Amino acid sequence: MKKNVLYLVAAVFVGLLCGYFIFGTNSTAPGEKVHNDHDHEEVGSNEMWTCSMHPQIMQSEPGDCPICGMDLIPAETGADGLSANEIKMTENAIALANIQTTIVGSVAGASGDNSILLSGKIVPNDENNAVQASYFDGRLERLHVNYEGQKIQKGQLLATIYSPNLVAAQQELLTTATLKESQPALYEAVRNKLKLWKLSDAQIAAIETTGKVEDNFPIYATVTGTVTEVTAREGDYVKQGQPILKVSNLTTVWAEFDAYENQISSLKVGQKIKVVS
Repeated sequence: MKKNVLYLVAAVFVGLLCGYFIFGTNSTAPGEKVHNDHDHEEVGSNEMWTCSMHPQIMQSEPGDCPICGMDLIPAETGADGLSANEIKMTENAIALANIQTTIVGSVAGASGDNSILLSGKIVPNDENNAVQASYFDGRLERLHVNYEGQKIQKGQLLATIYSPNLVAAQQELLTTATLKESQPALYEAVRNKLKLWKLSDAQIAAIETTGKVEDNFPIYATVTGTVTEVTAREGDYVKQGQPILKVSNLTTVWAEFDAYENQISSLKVGQKIKVVS
């Protein structure tokens, strides 16, 4: 009996000793702060999460990137004094995100010295534009000036036209020339009609002298300038007054600039401007 009691006491002693080593070391002394998983969660609650491929994505909790779907990773904040709404990117990340920077001024278009930088273009002076037209109906047999940018001089041959009306008018001139003593009014009427068709006195006199009717009649330039547009081609039938060429005198030109509404108030009459190409 005594032997059984001794075994029981020994078992209880061994049990107490094992319990001390297992549970006694995790006990908390009075006044000691207890650390648990909940505390770790509170510490990490201010952590921001970003995407390795899209660093502009910043979220307060982990998840998937809304752009590419990749898992978000903790953002490196606080190491260099960055706040929660700031990010730091490596050169490789900047290249992958295709980020570009530029200097932003206080006023768009201002050069810093109260001047305004405007874009524009040089255009012909509309006041010096002219139209070389056909003064009678006919067919363009030959066009001597046929491309834009070609310079012409006043009196230069531009085109040759076949005009049945002009052929008939020349025949009337030859007929009335024989009657100019008896019917001077009729003779002058025919001459004036030819002058309205821009025939010079020398051309009219040549027809009377030679007695020959010209089938193809020349058209000469009435202005000096540069061809800006060719509106007819060889073989075209043109009407009286129909443009053949458009000519501009480029001795003076206009500069047209584009300005925003908030810049118009800075523009004054007589203001000096500098034009650069």
